[in-house]
Order: sequence, then C-alpha cells, then structure tokens
Amino acid sequence: MRRSRTLILIGFAAFLFLGFSGLLARALTGAGEERSRVLEVLEAQAAGDAAGVLAELPGCRAEPACAEVTRTRVAELRRPGRVEILNYTPSVQVALTRRTGVGRVAWRAGDAQPVVQCVRVRRDGPLTGADVELLSISAPIGNDDSCP
Repeated sequence: MRRSRTLILIGFAAFLFLGFSGLLARALTGAGEERSRVLEVLEAQAAGDAAGVLAELPGCRAEPACAEVTRTRVAELRRPGRVEILNYTPSVQVALTRRTGVGRVAWRAGDAQPVVQCVRVRRDGPLTGADVELLSISAPIGNDDSCP
C-alpha cells in the first residue's frame, strides 16, 4: 500500500515537471519565432515588396493610413543584397499569456548602412495559443536610439 502511494506521487510529480517544462520550452521559443517573422518583413521591405510587408502586418493592411505610410517607407528602404539581422531585441523575453510589446531590430542588406527600426508585436504564450502577430514597423530611428 505504501509503495503504490509512493509510485503514484512520483508519477504525479513527473507529470507536473514534464508539463511545466513543455510550457516553458514553448514560451522560450516565442522570441525565435518573433525574430523569424521580423526577418520575413525585412526581406520584403528590402526587396521593395510593399504587398509582402503588408501581408505580414494584417492590422496595418486593414487601415488605409498605415498601409499608405508603409508603402512609402518600403520604397525608401529598398536595398539590394541579402538581408541580415545585426541585432534583435524581442518585444517580450518570455510570454506565458498574450502580451504586446515593441522589439528593436538593427539590420542591413548587402553592403548598405545599417537600419534600425522598432517593431510592434503581439505575442501569445503557450497558455493562450503561442502565436506571434506583427502589428507595425516604424520608420528608421537613430542607431543608438531606443524604441518607445
């Protein structure tokens, strides 16, 4: 009787440990997913593909003023060459539930000068679906400036 109770407690503890480990692992991979989505936007932006940028920013695409500003910005930020992210600070380090924040990305394409922009992001944690939605991308800011 005592042995079966011990085995049940050990099994329950292992179940809890594995459950929390899975949630934490999923929460920690959110920053990588966010970075990947930002890279997709930057590649479209550097290629001069305003429709591609707006496809990644559905909230902005739905608002005519935001869409127009984005089209103008994409035309100004067109750059030849392969896009690389030099530095990325995610909007949220670990999100267990839905959080909205601003990430900061420094990037360049080819041999062009670096560009620094802010990206507004809504991230869901593992408790709310683990989704990443990019909301907007700012005009370039100074290389040493921080995002609001």
